Amino acid sequence: MNHVETAVNLFKSKFHCSQAVFAAFSEELGLSQEQALKIGSCFGSGMRKGEVCGACTGALMVLGLKYGHYKVGDIESKLKVDEVTDKFLDTFKLENESYLCNDLLKCDISTKEGIDYALENNLFTEFCPKMVESAVIITENILNE
Repeated sequence: MNHVETAVNLFKSKFHCSQAVFAAFSEELGLSQEQALKIGSCFGSGMRKGEVCGACTGALMVLGLKYGHYKVGDIESKLKVDEVTDKFLDTFKLENESYLCNDLLKCDISTKEGIDYALENNLFTEFCPKMVESAVIITENILNE
């Protein structure tokens, strides 16, 4: 299974978008799928408040795991992770009009009314998998550069 298939299958298995994207890449970057699913579990639905899309957050976790700055004084890795973060978010916004969950879904999912609207319009089952796929493809492209 490739990254897109893995992420979409995880999402369809009721994991959050953040978990699905992060876990699709985790093992090849040295983190178990279980650990990735746990780490990513609090970031779905824009941290449950409709903020930055969880698929984007999961992708940024992948990029952080690959390029993250962790050594004091290592300015080069700090600049690199800033670069890939900006590239990911700019590309995602260009392709999807926003990287904010509420903007993408066109409702406020931090409210009961917004969640009801999203459920009634099948946004979580029909729209969100497309955002998971988009985040994975953009992440793959950055990793392959």
